Amino acid sequence: MQKRWNILAADEKKIIDLQQTLKVHPVICKILVQRGIETFEQAKDFFRPQLTDLHSSWLMKDMEKAVDRILKAIHNKEKILVFGDYDVDGTTAVASMYQFLKKIHDHLDFYIPHRYREGYGVSKAGIDFAKEHGFTLIISLDCGIKSAYLISYAKEFGIDFIVCDHHLPDDLLPPAVAILNPKQPDCNYPYKELCGCGVGFKLMTAIAERLKWPSETVFEYLDLLATAIAADIVPITGENRILAFHGLVKANKNPNFGIKALSKLSGLSKTLHITNLVYMIAPRVNAAGRMDDAKKAVQMFVAQSEEEALFYAEQLHSDNTDRKEADKNITEEALALINENEEWKNRKSTVVFQPHWHKGVVGIVASRVIEHFYRPTVVLTQSGEYAAGSARSVPGFNLYEAIHACNEHLLGYGGHFAAAGMTLELGQVNAFREKFEAVVSATILPELLIPEIVIDAEISLPDIQQTFYNFLCQMEPFGPENLRPVFIARKVMDSGWSKIVKEEHIRFSLQQNNVTITGIGFGMADKFDLLRQKQPVDIVFTIDENEWNGEKNLQMKVIDFRVSA
Repeated sequence: MQKRWNILAADEKKIIDLQQTLKVHPVICKILVQRGIETFEQAKDFFRPQLTDLHSSWLMKDMEKAVDRILKAIHNKEKILVFGDYDVDGTTAVASMYQFLKKIHDHLDFYIPHRYREGYGVSKAGIDFAKEHGFTLIISLDCGIKSAYLISYAKEFGIDFIVCDHHLPDDLLPPAVAILNPKQPDCNYPYKELCGCGVGFKLMTAIAERLKWPSETVFEYLDLLATAIAADIVPITGENRILAFHGLVKANKNPNFGIKALSKLSGLSKTLHITNLVYMIAPRVNAAGRMDDAKKAVQMFVAQSEEEALFYAEQLHSDNTDRKEADKNITEEALALINENEEWKNRKSTVVFQPHWHKGVVGIVASRVIEHFYRPTVVLTQSGEYAAGSARSVPGFNLYEAIHACNEHLLGYGGHFAAAGMTLELGQVNAFREKFEAVVSATILPELLIPEIVIDAEISLPDIQQTFYNFLCQMEPFGPENLRPVFIARKVMDSGWSKIVKEEHIRFSLQQNNVTITGIGFGMADKFDLLRQKQPVDIVFTIDENEWNGEKNLQMKVIDFRVSA
């Protein structure tokens, strides 16, 4: 698939000024300027994140009310229910809050709604559970901001709510005792991009301060918070960067038993990085909710021993194996459906449906299909008497608006710019497919149907030195708004030693200015003929370290290449 290359620019004067201040490679300075780091102080804060730089929790709207209500409940020995969503953000938030409150309160339990029986967010079944078991306070984490009706329902039974959420609020807010959400228009909290677990962390910090506890009583949950930040794809800027940085330190030095167990089952024996949390820890936690019941993810995180944590981690690992098998099979079936229909192949959108597909993986499958047919995609399955599914977009296209334009064919829908979910009558699937295609065709810009690679800077192969790489490593943790830097090197020659490995990858050996460096390009074997032409190529890549037989060497991870102009 042809890709667009977008090389970012930066203010030359700012680059020169920063380079004179920091005395580091100008390419590093260019990347920093692109990311809003223009002074020595900003660079210091970026490279040396300090927990002391976190904002005061008391700046968040309703924090006093929330702390007062929780301490009142503890004093009166009320039963408190910690309620959270079934994904990584929700389960880590619940595990953290539950363990924290357990230090001072015995009348406590947690509740995770079942993805398919109860759906997303605060559920009627959860409130009924609270009513039946005598709970008078519910702390909702990573959900609740859109649950005005259900929180009103709880209020009828004398159940108070404290909502800790980070999703955009509607005009109508739930009648909770306190709503902690920095995205509220009238909330003065300076950092708006916390995840749900992050909002819960701020509440725990405020309680600890009120009780005059040392900050370590909250910091012991930083590894769970870093996992939530990584999995929820929030910006790795400001407070999230500080929290993720120190959470990774905790995860490597003294991890939660659950993280330790999942690392072991994932075969991780080296330093944990943010990518490990994203690609190895988070999928196993999410798989519990996708394939079965996410409650066991919390049980793993709150386990009191390695053995207990491993017991639950093995169940999550098994769920993830089932998830991968379902994901692989359904993706193959979805691609076959498209390839069998010539008219579908040439569309600007994809809508596929099979009644037997597993509901828990249709969102993942939509993302997989986009890797092959780069366009907005909806994957539907049968759920009871209806069709239900998930949609994913390509960057730059507002998926939610496109789905909204098809609402005459839908029973319900929700989502945001990049992802959405919907329910519809089985008899409406074909009509929805046609309407969705018409809407996308009329509104999508042609360039959005071509994948874009964002390139930070041009370098030459001699620039790839250990000191340069060490500076890149200090830019971690990487994530949204602080992605791993991507480079381009122009007019590079194959040394003659490049080869295809395992039939689908290229092991590169490239030369420029008498410097040779190796690289790996996964899934690029079909482009190997470009190297055989013995012409200079432009190559797009990231830099990492390859360890083989105890030796470490820098290498390129090639993203794309083409013959030089």
